[in-house]
Formats: sequence, structure tokens, C-alpha cells
Amino acid sequence: MKYEVTFRPFTERHFIKTFAKKYRGAWDRTLKGLEVEFAFVELLFGKQIAETISTSGDNDIRICKTEFKIAGTEMSRHASGNRCIIAIQKSAMTVHVLLVYHKGDIDGPSETAAWQSVIRDNYPEYAKFL
Repeated sequence: MKYEVTFRPFTERHFIKTFAKKYRGAWDRTLKGLEVEFAFVELLFGKQIAETISTSGDNDIRICKTEFKIAGTEMSRHASGNRCIIAIQKSAMTVHVLLVYHKGDIDGPSETAAWQSVIRDNYPEYAKFL
């Protein structure tokens, strides 16, 4: 099943700019790769590339964390420290990319607590699931 993928405006305005500057042409290829992966997001769970963090009461919406690598680099997904936070809505067949970041971009002693705070502050529609 193919999902419609949307990068939310907050995501585009923040950390994506850093990736685009740092990796230039490789970032465009990486972004296209993420769009394809998220269009077939269910496959990522079988490969243990995505992890469900929380779900809505009816299991229609899942907040998930995924790892990715920059196209053309030798570093693995996990070792790269690059992450995406996505919201999957099964009934609408959509994947909303809420946050794209490198773990060094997130301040605080707990990466998870930090990105959850960013999601709560910028995506009130998903805050109740965290």
C-alpha cells in the first residue's frame, strides 16, 4: 500500500535547511529517497528501520522514529545520527514528516524528551499521542 508523503512546513523551515546547506546535491537525493521510503512506510518496520513511539487510541495514527543516512556517504543509518519523526495515518494513507534532525541538533540530556517537546510545541494535533 502506497502512502502520500508530506513534509510539514515546520520541518522544512528548521533542520532541513541545515542538511541542505551541509550536503548540497546529496541532500536532494536523500530527500527523494526518504519520500520513496515513506511512501512504502510499512516496509520500514520489517527492516527495523522505523520504531513506533506511540499510537492513537484506535491505532489509526502512529508517531514513529526512523533513521536515515545521507546519499553517497559511507556511514550507516544508525551511525549517522540522522533521524525523522513521522506521523502515519492509516485511514487516510498519509505520512506527515514532522521533524528531520541530526541527534546533535537536539539539546538536552535526553534526545527523546527533546524531540517530543518540539512536537508538542509545534504540532498540537499530535501532542496528545506523546
